[in-house]
Amino acid sequence: MDVELRQLRCLVAIVDEGTFTDAAIVLDVSQAAVSRTLASLERALGVRLLRRTSRQVTPTATGLRVVAHARRVLTDVDELVREATSGHAHLRIGYAWAALGRHTLPLQRRWGEKHPEIDLHLVRVNSPTAGLAEGACDLAVVRRPLDDRRFDSAIVGLERRLCALAADDPLARRRAIRLADISGRTLLVDRRTGTTTTELWPPDARPATEETHDVDDWLTVISTGRCVGMTAESTANQYPRPGVVYRPVRDAEPIAVRLAWWRDDPHPAAQAVMELLTSLYRTG
Repeated sequence: MDVELRQLRCLVAIVDEGTFTDAAIVLDVSQAAVSRTLASLERALGVRLLRRTSRQVTPTATGLRVVAHARRVLTDVDELVREATSGHAHLRIGYAWAALGRHTLPLQRRWGEKHPEIDLHLVRVNSPTAGLAEGACDLAVVRRPLDDRRFDSAIVGLERRLCALAADDPLARRRAIRLADISGRTLLVDRRTGTTTTELWPPDARPATEETHDVDDWLTVISTGRCVGMTAESTANQYPRPGVVYRPVRDAEPIAVRLAWWRDDPHPAAQAVMELLTSLYRTG
């Protein structure tokens, strides 16, 4: 069974316009061509789709269901075409937890000023590639190296590591803490996208861990005092939460912020985004 898009467009045009003649005008074909196309669709499906009289054309019960599906198919195809051909007009940047923290809004505003012809959209996808592998974005902000040869990446900035604590935690009274201060605590981590592993501590002083996969759940558990967390500085900027405080970890190495893209199909705006992000982190 072969059903073609031109057949579906013909069916929808007939129903929308009400006559074969008007549908032919909209489709810029002859009335005979409209009749042949509809007949071929009905043969392919093995059902009657329209009732035709000298005055009007109306869908059958089956025809109504087919028309509804046809509209969805045609809408999806139109969206597919726009997606494939609008690479220069749209730019989606994925991130897993915290985008770019305090640099997020400056990025959006400066991009709009410098590149008004390209719409920028931020997309949150909690996956190791922040949506890049899933096709949800064109570029991705990630905070750990991508072990996948399909992608390239470049470091655009560095962020401090912070410890997230319940507001009434004794460590919250300090201005900064050290790794040893939390070695005996339970650390809440996201192994898929997070930047924290127990390898930050010596083998004989590593904290216990529990796992989460969502920043809101992470914050909720930490606010109870049952666990603590370590994260990039952007998380503190993007997710202030009553009951949770963030403190710098003095002896923890900073986190590299990377911009990643498809190696064999980089977005045309990748270089411009990289330069703008590098500038924001350097001046910030």
